[in-house]
Amino acid sequence: MLSSYAQLKKQLLNEQHVWLITGVAGFIGSHLLEQLLQLNQQVIGIDNFATGHQENLDTVFKKLTHFQASQFTFYEGDICSFVDCKKVITDVEYILHQAALGSVPRSIETPEITNATNVTGFLNVLIAAKNASVKRFVYASSSSVYGDSPSLPKKEETIGRPLSPYAVSKYTNELYAQAFSACYGLETIGLRYFNVFGSRQDSNGPYAAVIPRWINALKNSQPVYIHGDGKTTRDFCYVKNAVQANLLAAMTKNPEAVNKVYNVAVGEQHSLNELYNLIVNTLELPKKPQPIYQDFRQGDIRNSLADVSLIKADLCYEPTHTLQSGLKDAQQSILDENIL
Repeated sequence: MLSSYAQLKKQLLNEQHVWLITGVAGFIGSHLLEQLLQLNQQVIGIDNFATGHQENLDTVFKKLTHFQASQFTFYEGDICSFVDCKKVITDVEYILHQAALGSVPRSIETPEITNATNVTGFLNVLIAAKNASVKRFVYASSSSVYGDSPSLPKKEETIGRPLSPYAVSKYTNELYAQAFSACYGLETIGLRYFNVFGSRQDSNGPYAAVIPRWINALKNSQPVYIHGDGKTTRDFCYVKNAVQANLLAAMTKNPEAVNKVYNVAVGEQHSLNELYNLIVNTLELPKKPQPIYQDFRQGDIRNSLADVSLIKADLCYEPTHTLQSGLKDAQQSILDENIL
């Protein structure tokens, strides 16, 4: 019988494992760290602070007991260095690989940098994981692999042609994971994230995700720009749903779940216009400023909606937050921080 997430957390409180989180100072990585340490797990983390922040780690540690904090070992290092990967992957049972350079626009501008981290770095972690005989390798993929496939909702078995170097890098990750499973018996599970959002997500810079960027602009009375006509749709996934998917994937005892790739989302479709109105309402602004519409952005998928039936069936995944409830849950962070 499959374990629910609530059952899994109770189980982890009664047994300790050794975990590695790559990109631990990043947005999703720091949330994984927070949950695992609160479950009294032993965690090793690596980050080069290219997109992660020390402030994310500091925020996590404010929420922990002294014992929980003592269970964390941090290495400042780079997955592009195999030496660094080998150093941190020793006596590790489970790897949650989050380190990557995100952003479709960034990959279009500098495909070689995206490839170095997302492909070569990924391969370094895979090789080190194989050499260390880790129990399971769970990695972050992306809904971008669906490319130009017009079918909705997106089902794991049907993808299109990639529309950006970033999408190519994530699809390459999936192919490498499948090859390592076939050649070396390494257990892998990929998670195709759909527009994950939540607290500690970077709102600054040209590659910031849409939700923290808009919130930061609205809080500072700056204009909000929407690429296209605002009818582009996305399946927005609150970060707590992504954390749940990672832990369920790492610990599942379902043999049918291993060496697969799963959508991680809610299964709800929202346009950018809808999203803008929800954010304005969440922030309770005295006046509702009008967004400024710009040209469509190169490499963007027009519509996105996930079919989450497979991950529910295989991993007992049940999203706890929708877009609306996720924004509400993060409301205090929205009001208190410069990042969502």
